[in-house]
Amino acid sequence: MRFTIGKNLNSVRKKRRLSLDKVAELTSVSKAMLGQIERGESTPTINTLWKIATGLKVSFSSLLANGEEGKETLLIHHSEITPIIEENGQMRIYPQFIFDINRGFEAFIIELEPGCSHRSPPHDEGVEEYISLIEGTLEIVIGENVYRLNKGDAIRYLANKEHIYLNLSDQLTSFHHLIYYFP
Repeated sequence: MRFTIGKNLNSVRKKRRLSLDKVAELTSVSKAMLGQIERGESTPTINTLWKIATGLKVSFSSLLANGEEGKETLLIHHSEITPIIEENGQMRIYPQFIFDINRGFEAFIIELEPGCSHRSPPHDEGVEEYISLIEGTLEIVIGENVYRLNKGDAIRYLANKEHIYLNLSDQLTSFHHLIYYFP
């Protein structure tokens, strides 16, 4: 996974003829960290990936893409997905469908262990998130508003405000997470 991220970051940077210094300026991620990511020496956190994606104006999952997205039919086996691990192993993000400019969205399954909390910084204007709860109980804080979802519940919101995902239950919480980018 880290080598794919590094290769994709390097590709975006070179296509745009940007130096590491310029990417650091655009993303607020240090030049040293960006270099480590490009060389596959470091696996960035979710928040670091979001800073890079937002700063470069690319989708989050485009940094995770492995080149199979353009196929007419794409079968994803959950057991073959390497998750992104966050919050000291308490959060797992399984990229299912990587962003495709023709479709305008990316999709994940996210699992939160009991007591896990994840803070997500604001995304660009026009970005929407769709969450459908598979299992457990999820509390989402969007700006000043708090929403509680139970199994089968769903929510859609503009993601241009800080948002927090919380599993306040004593069991695993999992949900489908779709991010839609307005054209």
